[in-house]
Amino acid sequence: MEKIRVNYSHGGSVAQIILDDGKGNILDSIMMNELMDIFGKFKDMNELKLITFEGAGKHFSFGASVEEHQKNMAGAMISSFHLLFTSLKDMAIPTLAKISGQCLGGGMELAIMCNFLLADKTAKLSQPEIILGVFPPPASIILAEKIGLARAEELILTGRAITADEGKASGLIMDIFNDKTELEAGVNTFIEQQILPKSASSLRFAVKAARVKFNHILTNFLPVLEQLYVNELMNTKDANEGINSFLEKRKPVWKNN
Repeated sequence: MEKIRVNYSHGGSVAQIILDDGKGNILDSIMMNELMDIFGKFKDMNELKLITFEGAGKHFSFGASVEEHQKNMAGAMISSFHLLFTSLKDMAIPTLAKISGQCLGGGMELAIMCNFLLADKTAKLSQPEIILGVFPPPASIILAEKIGLARAEELILTGRAITADEGKASGLIMDIFNDKTELEAGVNTFIEQQILPKSASSLRFAVKAARVKFNHILTNFLPVLEQLYVNELMNTKDANEGINSFLEKRKPVWKNN
């Protein structure tokens, strides 16, 4: 593995995935393929009760690779990215995100796909895609289901960041800790008290039951948004200008079409 690390704990009941590319833990094609490989192994691990996600260093993730959002790569990138969500849905293994620092774009989408979100006070979450002239397909579905349409629309249409406190007030984040050390301890306590005493098999059925509506919506609408993104949005001047201006480190010049 080049860009993720995987550890097992609690007698093999918990799989800890650490996003680690040495920079901003960018979800590029290499990292996404590594995640898909490990998800494939998890399917046959009947004793697995929880998958946790975190970022190495100070930040969870700066999001998906902007370079791979360019028009000639966008279709393949979006398709690969969405497979992560389909795989997590199909596995139905409980998931938990440990969020420190920046949790942006595709990184936030991976986090909010999880059943449990815990954070420390450094956490900043945002879907800044609109600032680049694009939109986040998974978040467009998941946020509305988790925190309601009004809050979801604000975050998606403004791209503004929220703090851990605001995330907890909205119901998105379950608990907040002072720093990464306390976050780790808090997660361990949660695992020992709330996850380990349960049946791994029954937890998967409970995830499917709790998400029966959520999964139906994700399954039916994510492909629609993928087509909207790849076949319509990426054929506009402004979507390409937004991506290119970011890569060229300049302000975008919108044509409004």
